[in-house]
Amino acid sequence: MWPCPHRSNDLGSADVPADPVVDCAVYVDGVRDPHPYTYAEALAHVRKTGKGWVWLGLHAPDDAQMTDVAKVFGLHPLAVEDVVHAHQRPKLEFYDHTMFMVMRTVAYVDHDSIAETAEVVTTGEIMMFGEPDYVVTVRHGDHTELHSIREALEQQPKILALGPAVVLHAVADHVVDSYVDVADELDTDIAELEADVFSGSDVHIDPVYLLKREVIEFRRAATPLVGPLKRLVEPNPWLPAEVRNYLRDVSDHLTTVTERINDYDMLLSSMLDAAAAKIGIQQNTDMRKITAWAALIAAPTMIAGIYGMNFDNMPELHWRYGYFIILGLMVTVCFLLWRNFRKHGWL
Repeated sequence: MWPCPHRSNDLGSADVPADPVVDCAVYVDGVRDPHPYTYAEALAHVRKTGKGWVWLGLHAPDDAQMTDVAKVFGLHPLAVEDVVHAHQRPKLEFYDHTMFMVMRTVAYVDHDSIAETAEVVTTGEIMMFGEPDYVVTVRHGDHTELHSIREALEQQPKILALGPAVVLHAVADHVVDSYVDVADELDTDIAELEADVFSGSDVHIDPVYLLKREVIEFRRAATPLVGPLKRLVEPNPWLPAEVRNYLRDVSDHLTTVTERINDYDMLLSSMLDAAAAKIGIQQNTDMRKITAWAALIAAPTMIAGIYGMNFDNMPELHWRYGYFIILGLMVTVCFLLWRNFRKHGWL
């Protein structure tokens, strides 16, 4: 049994597995019990007294660690397997009386220029198990901390007194707010990229592909969460009506984010088309220039080739001014070709 300290870090030695327990507490009437329980003791205490509920926070538990937690809380093996292997699609499932929810987190990767980075967003996961007397949060990823959420809720005992459902709302609200922040940052990146694509400067299509790929990754995290949140706002015995009202607001914010993501995707597709068209035009322009210069070189080359065949019956070989006449002819032909190409915009 892993201990359930008041707070633990996420670090461990190379030989000893990191303690997955980040924090654990019993809350009675919204107030944290200061007694340091193991998570098994905490759940036993709550069920024995019939008062309060347990909040257990885990970070990246391995199979053995999660199996031990599952035995204590009676978690379904399929859900436990999802937690251990992670990389799940956002979803909401019920196993008998246990709620299991998966949310994908998204964080913006700071960079000086979209053309100088390989990643714009990074993702993680938060998974939650819930019953009326406990909630277990499991997170994967370095940017998925929930400590600030717990501290904020502990400052509001009236809200915590509503039970584990408030944790579900707080985590969902935190995740969706992070979506909004990422969307705002992407606004700036897309505006800069749009200015580059539609300006007169050279077009670099790689940053457009990169940003479109990152927007798709963002969409994979946010869009599938719409369905689970809509299910949660429907009447159900696990969530108080007040919490459902707050979740409805979170669901509305998520809908706004998904609409923005779709707009980004369409705009980037348009930019890809525009960039490809500009590249095609640029290539055509380059080919015209190459063809024009090739013609300018070919004309004197042809004359010089004929002049240098040295047949006896070529009268210009015996002209006193033949050499200068041929040079003049080459210059004249080249000038006429250059003026014609210049007039039609090839040079």
